[in-house]
Amino acid sequence: MKTWILWLGGLLFSGSLLAQNSLGIVKHNHLALQVKDIRISAKFYQDVLGLEAIEVPDDLKAIRAWFKLGADQQIHLLAGRKKAVNHDKNGSHYALFVESIDQAEQFLKAQNIQYHMQIRFDKVKQIYFADPDGYLIELNEQKKVNTHK
Repeated sequence: MKTWILWLGGLLFSGSLLAQNSLGIVKHNHLALQVKDIRISAKFYQDVLGLEAIEVPDDLKAIRAWFKLGADQQIHLLAGRKKAVNHDKNGSHYALFVESIDQAEQFLKAQNIQYHMQIRFDKVKQIYFADPDGYLIELNEQKKVNTHK
């Protein structure tokens, strides 16, 4: 992104232009995951992650499930997975913020969901666990900024 500044008649104007060598990406829209069983995975994403289902067109209901993730982002589940996913906690994953990492840990324990907890380099607790297809999900608590000096 390139920034421009214009001085015109005693007024200062500024703005930005997308660089010609840029795709112009402005934000994330959705993550699509191919799953083995739409019903089992949809139940997990709704009941365990607590995501709100989004209506899928009738002709896609048997092979798709969509969920809201925050205000304007989504996770799309797609039927057709054939191979297992690697469960390596340091491998491919996506990360979500939670209100309380301790509350999240208690919930996972109550649901008998296996997880791995670690402390990140900046002292933030992280929890890793897998969905029914083995996709790793990382949970973090947002690092609190100390405003009292």
